[in-house]
This record gives sequence, structure tokens and C-alpha cells, in this order.
Amino acid sequence: MRHVETIDPALLLSAYAQGLFPMADGADDPSVHWVEPRLRAILPLDGFHLSRSLRKVIVSDRFRVTTDTAFREMMALCAEPADDRPTTWINPVIRTSYERLFQLGHAHSVEVWLDGDLAGGLYGVSLGRAFFGESMVSRARDASKVALAHLVARLIAGGWRLLDCQFITPHLESLGAIEIPQADYLRRLYSVLSDGAGAALGAAGAGAGDVPSPPFAAGDWGALDALGAADADLGAGRVTGSPPGYVIAQLLTKTS
Repeated sequence: MRHVETIDPALLLSAYAQGLFPMADGADDPSVHWVEPRLRAILPLDGFHLSRSLRKVIVSDRFRVTTDTAFREMMALCAEPADDRPTTWINPVIRTSYERLFQLGHAHSVEVWLDGDLAGGLYGVSLGRAFFGESMVSRARDASKVALAHLVARLIAGGWRLLDCQFITPHLESLGAIEIPQADYLRRLYSVLSDGAGAALGAAGAGAGDVPSPPFAAGDWGALDALGAADADLGAGRVTGSPPGYVIAQLLTKTS
């Protein structure tokens, strides 16, 4: 256990590069511990399940979607207890540590708004062309699904190669997430961080000496915004902070 006020950003990013991430046992627990699941959930970027009903919701633009405009508020919403999640692993140490990563450009949020209120979304860590989803929340029907769809589209447009979901859930599985052994996950992660060089690790396994060293080739978080600006009807006066829903749906349809 570590009793700290914050986790050093370099240590935190180094842990992610080795397949680890921190959690707390509860919101009031002052400690954090490092987690390395035996089975790891990922969502293949070409395997997002865009159902007809979800596509209709996305294209309708019933929700307004933004990114990186309310990171702190998104973390707070994810940390709130809910009927299906009475406790949380997000304690003050986690919150301050990831807010610092956000300030350094290594963490991002996707916010989903309904009638001016934050209705759901997600946040996670970016390292090279790997994105590590940390938490996702919904306070309105389909809000978290819309957030994940926008995230996947953004990662595809920006050249990311890995979306880590940590633990499998029925909700994530319905959207295309799969579960793989941690050893396989590490091979994928090292390959991405090595920009392809790590693919040669093969089936023999990945040891500590195989961990790639920075700097890592980074994805472009803003690429989707540029794509949306090219397709958007500027004369309509649309200001959503993210491309129109039909752009998201088209991009996901092409890659699924």
C-alpha cells in the first residue's frame, strides 16, 4: 500500500507502460494499490458494435458531446455512488493524480450533455497510441454508449491502435469488448508502444526487459475534430465540441 497525496506522473505512466494501473479499495481509503488483472478487457477499434438503435441515437444528436472541457467534473461524476455501484475505487489520490495527467496532456475525457447537464461520459489515460479507459458513467439512457462510440471514433481518426478497458462487463461486451490473457495484452501493448517493433515478441512471452522505452509515437486526439469540421454544415451554427453524429456513425460503420 502507498499512503500518498498524489502519484508522480512519471511513475504512473511507467506503470501503464508495464500493464499496471492503480485503484483504491474505497473513496475514503487513503491508499492505492497496483492492479495487474489475470484477464484483460480490450475493445478492438475495428470491432465496435454499432447497433441500429445506438446508431439512431448518435445520428439524432440528442446528446451534445464534448472532450476535455470538464475533466474534473467527469471524474467527480464517475466517483459518485449509484444504485448499480454503491462504492467507488476513485479516492482523492486517484483524482489528484489523474487531474495532473490531464494537465500534462496524458489524460482525456469525453463528456455527454443533455439539456445542459452532464449526463454521462468517460475518462482515461493516453500513452503513445494506446488509450486506457479508466471509468465510464451514465446518468441518462445511452449516455455512456454515446461517449464510448465518440471515443472509438476519435481513436480511429487519430491513429490509436489499442483501447484498454481493464475489466470485462456485460455492458462493454455488448459494445464489442473482448477478454484476453494478460500475457497477450502485454504483447499487444508493447507492440503498440514500440510502434510495431514489439510485434516480434511472439508467443514466448513478454518479460520486464521487453518493456519499450519512451518517447512513444502519439496518436492525434484532435484529428476527429478536423474531420468533423470538413464535413459539418457550418452555416447551421452547430457548436457541439465534437463532430455531428452522422460523422461518428459513418466512421464506425466503415471500420466495423
